[in-house]
Amino acid sequence: MATDRRTAIFPGSFDPFTLGHMDVLQSALKLFDKIYVAVGYNHLKQGFLSPQTRVRLIEDAVRPLVEAGSDIEVLSYTGLTVDLCREKGTDFIVRGLRTTTDFELESVIAQANRKMCPDTVTVFIPASHVYSFISSTVVRDVIVNGGDAAPFLPANISISDYIKV
Repeated sequence: MATDRRTAIFPGSFDPFTLGHMDVLQSALKLFDKIYVAVGYNHLKQGFLSPQTRVRLIEDAVRPLVEAGSDIEVLSYTGLTVDLCREKGTDFIVRGLRTTTDFELESVIAQANRKMCPDTVTVFIPASHVYSFISSTVVRDVIVNGGDAAPFLPANISISDYIKV
């Protein structure tokens, strides 16, 4: 499945995409030639932002990186991440880690993915310490309660462009 170019899937709900996600993405760009930022969603669950809004927000957030030459494609998907890996012809999944709790959960998922698709390798990238406390859950809570989410989001993103706050 591997090609001459190193590609990876960076999957997540990204509801919303935060500075922590951006930090992990920028680190992944040092390892891979192309990154698919893949917004996963479940039709049975109601997200804070629609999958289409999440894709648009991420495209806007990464625009400066793309304009600077980074090969990033933002897409949405349902189903298994390993199936998306097969579809895109990549053997790598990037996952960000904030805490040891994240590692424990992500390690189990990585093992399951490896069992289903033995060629798939999950690459764990720790978030920088300045972003390790940021989670989409915290950001959603700030937004829902009328707080200023700007300190947690990429600089070129204003949440009011995507939702009515």
